[in-house]
Amino acid sequence: MRVMCGRFRCVMAADQRPLSEVAFLTVAEVAAVMRVSKMTVYRLVHSGHLPAIRVGRSFRVPENAVHEYLRDSYVGVETA
Repeated sequence: MRVMCGRFRCVMAADQRPLSEVAFLTVAEVAAVMRVSKMTVYRLVHSGHLPAIRVGRSFRVPENAVHEYLRDSYVGVETA
């Protein structure tokens, strides 16, 4: 997912919605949703597995990116 900024507005490249319509989560909120530590979220952001926008010294993660990551990471268990 990439953010593209034109002259008058910014949009998320994945779904082409204006950034004003995208819900962003803090690292702490992402950690709570995923039930992991904040350090794990930082590792995912820095490795590029979880897209984020830097705001000052902190990161904001698009809510739909968290749901996509969890959906793509789902591992099904086969029953015997």
